[in-house]
Amino acid sequence: MLDILFRDEHLIAINKPHGLLVHRSPIAIDVQEFALQLLRDQIDHYVSPVHRLDRKTGGVLLFALNKEAEVAMHIQFQEKKVIKKYLAIVRGYTPDEEDIDYALKKENGAIQEAFTHYHTLKRAELQVAFGSHPTSRYSLVEAKPETGRMHQLRKHFAHVFHPIIGDRKHGCNKQNKLFKETWEMTTMLLHASSLSFNHPVTNEPILIEAPLQEEFRRVMLLMGWELV
Repeated sequence: MLDILFRDEHLIAINKPHGLLVHRSPIAIDVQEFALQLLRDQIDHYVSPVHRLDRKTGGVLLFALNKEAEVAMHIQFQEKKVIKKYLAIVRGYTPDEEDIDYALKKENGAIQEAFTHYHTLKRAELQVAFGSHPTSRYSLVEAKPETGRMHQLRKHFAHVFHPIIGDRKHGCNKQNKLFKETWEMTTMLLHASSLSFNHPVTNEPILIEAPLQEEFRRVMLLMGWELV
């Protein structure tokens, strides 16, 4: 059963598990389960996602329950009226805060502006050797992307040399290997922690928050961090 975070007659939000695709994709034709299908079957009602999360990202995923809400929410996302916040565990000690203004290239070669602001919540140094270093350093950051490009946070943190742990495509393979061999952890540590917006029908302010999932919580405790 999917964890439902919010529901009214127009919208429904779930805490999407890491590793679950939002909907059927030509790049994953062998996958049998999708968030859209599972939620539709769970509530026996039409649902349509109004934004996307990467397969390996967990957290708040919002669906519309009717076409009116679907169209209205798409417009809010396009007009950047939805505030999205993410938590990520990354390699190294990040600055207290930083703006990442770095354009990203689409698969067709087109260049898109992309902007992310983040601030550091916690830092940790583990007594585990990594490469030529006797210890390993990590940071917990809260990121707020102002644009919604594909893999934006993953690419942006890699660009500033603080890749997200568990990101196999854009991250650090040596760090990912360390986490797999030392702690049997392969989850990408990126979590969509909240969405805030005005309700598409009532216009009331809505804040939807998602608790951390098991593997993210396990690494938080490994770092010696209190759960947020």
